[in-house]
Amino acid sequence: MKTGFIVLSTLGLLALGAPAQAAASAEKAVAEAASSKKQTMMYDVYAGGIHAVKSQLDVVYDNNGRYNIHLGAQTIGFLERLVPWRGTFETKGWSGSEDKPEVHRSVATWRGEDDLTEYLYTKDGGFKSLQIVEDSEDKSPKDIDPQLVKDTTDVLTGTLEVMRHVQANGKCEGSSQIFDGKRRFEMVFNHDVDETLQTTDYNVYQGPATRCQVEVKPSGGEWHVKPRGWMSIQEQGRQKGSLPTVWFAKLSEDGPAVPVKVRVKTEYGTLFMHLTQYQQGDKIIKAAVRED
Repeated sequence: MKTGFIVLSTLGLLALGAPAQAAASAEKAVAEAASSKKQTMMYDVYAGGIHAVKSQLDVVYDNNGRYNIHLGAQTIGFLERLVPWRGTFETKGWSGSEDKPEVHRSVATWRGEDDLTEYLYTKDGGFKSLQIVEDSEDKSPKDIDPQLVKDTTDVLTGTLEVMRHVQANGKCEGSSQIFDGKRRFEMVFNHDVDETLQTTDYNVYQGPATRCQVEVKPSGGEWHVKPRGWMSIQEQGRQKGSLPTVWFAKLSEDGPAVPVKVRVKTEYGTLFMHLTQYQQGDKIIKAAVRED
């Protein structure tokens, strides 16, 4: 169960994941291809050497000043039997010199029960509302402290902004204030080093990459004195000499850089997420079939 918790916490923070199960209609697919710049990434997550999670990340900028980033993930194999979980995370918003979310929605399914969280924002960057539905019961807060939500964004848009910075200048730098429904925190990306990655049995990417570390800094809300959840994992990594680490690479001429590898060190072992397939238009990079 510890391995499953580590995997899910990591995916929840970094927003790297699997699509909704229903396929788009042919008409929608044709329209999307004609009007947008879409990158699709497939990932496999390994925890303690166990193939634990499959995920997909879609990043789309259309010609109408809009963006969409969609993440989904689900446990597989042995871990699925222990932790039958899947989740989808999506943000739609306005693109420009700075991306602004309009709606951020997450749906987590655990043993057949869906938990939904939806955040709405105004076009000028203000926080509008929060809806929470757990076990078919509306648990939306009646009042939210304005100081918790002021000048905040969602975790997907915060990550996307850093991806754009890497594409523009090769530097993994930036921070965002995030509100997750109960807590406010600063998500900070720090440039580590530039390095060249080689393809492996697990990862399809080969070429220059930007390695950076991610740190969460609490700044308000329901944080506990004892580190829990993501904070516990982060501090375990710090004790082992490495904060959660993401490698970004430029795979598109006109889109943001994308994550090609993620590493999280914990007291229970090291978690890796590897890029196994990339597609933009006719460009496809795909891993050879391998047996775990």
